[in-house]
Amino acid sequence: MSYENFPESDKPGEKTVVVKNNNRNVLTGILIVALLATWGYIIYDKNKTKQEKQDLTTQIVNSDSSKNELQRELNDAALRLDVLKTSNVKADSLLKTKDKDIEELRSKVQKIINDKNATAAQLAEARRLVAELKGNIETYTAQIEELKTQNTQLTQEKQQVTQERDIANKNYDSASQVIKQKENVIDIGSTLHASNFNIVGLKEKSGGKEKVTTTAKRVDKLRISFDIDENRITQSGMKDIYVCITSPDGNPVVVDALGSGKFVTRDGTEKPFTKKVQINYVQGQKQPVTVEWTQNSNFQTGNYKIEIYNNGFKIGEGVRAFKKGGLFG
Repeated sequence: MSYENFPESDKPGEKTVVVKNNNRNVLTGILIVALLATWGYIIYDKNKTKQEKQDLTTQIVNSDSSKNELQRELNDAALRLDVLKTSNVKADSLLKTKDKDIEELRSKVQKIINDKNATAAQLAEARRLVAELKGNIETYTAQIEELKTQNTQLTQEKQQVTQERDIANKNYDSASQVIKQKENVIDIGSTLHASNFNIVGLKEKSGGKEKVTTTAKRVDKLRISFDIDENRITQSGMKDIYVCITSPDGNPVVVDALGSGKFVTRDGTEKPFTKKVQINYVQGQKQPVTVEWTQNSNFQTGNYKIEIYNNGFKIGEGVRAFKKGGLFG
């Protein structure tokens, strides 16, 4: 029997075992690598998802914070507008002309704020619009202040003009009062004055002859004569003379058909006159006047009082007495 020596590696059956073990090790390594890669991916993906979630949360928080800040600024702007409107009538008038533009800006901003899915670009646009609104408010505020300044100046100018007007009116009133007083003095001074009264009763006879009588039933007419004294103040021209006759029974002698009427005296009362005559007076000269009065009825027994008026003043008077007739009367 013969024997052969083989190396241990060349022993029958061992090579197959070694190959199988190597393949198993390789597969195991691959599986381990794949498992590690899977776990690594899972961990990476989980971390990435977590980061994305955190980023999204941060974005949401930032978005909400931006919206809150925009809402606050918008509310502040709206409040300033309300204050401007209520603080001054001119401001309210100015802002009313801008209401459409202001409301359009506010609506755009509010729409973006209310949008839950508003993008960063939209929020940036909203911030720009708020800034524009605030800028407009600053402009309106400056304009309103300018209006207030102008109003203050106008008020001061008005007060000054009012004071000057009041002073001018006061001076005018004082001057007018002085002028009126002087005119009143002149007017009073220009009133005529009557003197040298002569009052007679006349009986008209045939042939146009006249006879003076003091018997009441024989008197056909009264002849009243007097002088208008010279007056250097009275201007030349036509002057009204009122003759007022009072009968013995105390009643005024008034006959409308013969031109009687009423005039106003200087104390403001109405007084009946018997006859009105006009004279052409010459300044500074004495002038005789004669007035006749004829009536349809008989004259009464007693005293007839004759008063002469000019310019509302009584300028003279006289009395004529008529007696009752005798037996043959």
